Amino acid sequence: MPRLGRKHAAQGRITLDRMGLPAPGPASREDADLETASAGYARRFSGPVGGWFLELQTRTTLALLDDLPPGSSILDVGGGHGQIAPALLAAGHQVTIAGSSEASGALLAERLGGAGYRFEVADLDALPYGDGAFTAVTCFRLLPHSVDWERLLGELCRVARRAVVIDYPSSRSVNRFADRLFGLKKRIERNTRPFELFHPRQIREAFGRRGFAVRAERPQFLFPMVLYRLTGSVPFARTAEWPGHRLGLTQMLGSPVIVRADRV
Repeated sequence: MPRLGRKHAAQGRITLDRMGLPAPGPASREDADLETASAGYARRFSGPVGGWFLELQTRTTLALLDDLPPGSSILDVGGGHGQIAPALLAAGHQVTIAGSSEASGALLAERLGGAGYRFEVADLDALPYGDGAFTAVTCFRLLPHSVDWERLLGELCRVARRAVVIDYPSSRSVNRFADRLFGLKKRIERNTRPFELFHPRQIREAFGRRGFAVRAERPQFLFPMVLYRLTGSVPFARTAEWPGHRLGLTQMLGSPVIVRADRV
């Protein structure tokens, strides 16, 4: 659930003071996955429209990782939401899911039945794995809510031998107006929380400082996802998104963006 942001100089973070929200305290242990792994968060992806969101996310992620041979080791950081792990398992990969507490893995047992994957409680800012321990690392729904996203990204890169796949909300999209729409969004989604926006250049540079190069960027939607949740209509959503894809507008202005970066 997006956290309409903490300030970050010139990087498009949405300010809290205009919404009457408390300013964040100093960085603490990463636990943003507790919310994304909750039943309330899962309800945001229920129903036909929620299923369509996840279908597109899954299809895009698998396409970005299609060069990995079956049996590759993949770490899904903060993946207690269970959005990515089932597809990775179905593709024949060895999947480990790292969560900040036992509570963040509760939904996994319901969705996956405890078979085929390994869930481990870990400090997400100091992962208990060696450098390059996994062929690839995935991390969804976490970066924009992180207490220290640079530190988190550094750990993702450190333990990835080959590639990292993340998603983030782009400041080049309609998200730039999110502070003005926060009240409406909260009334519709009910459990919306502040989130941070990122410019694509900011993400590329952050990966570059860690010896990775962005290989692919896949923006998903031209219009806000909350619009489609409000209508509840997949046909409407597909029709609304089609022109943007055809004209290249989604590639330029879409959000959230799924990114793959490779070690160089």
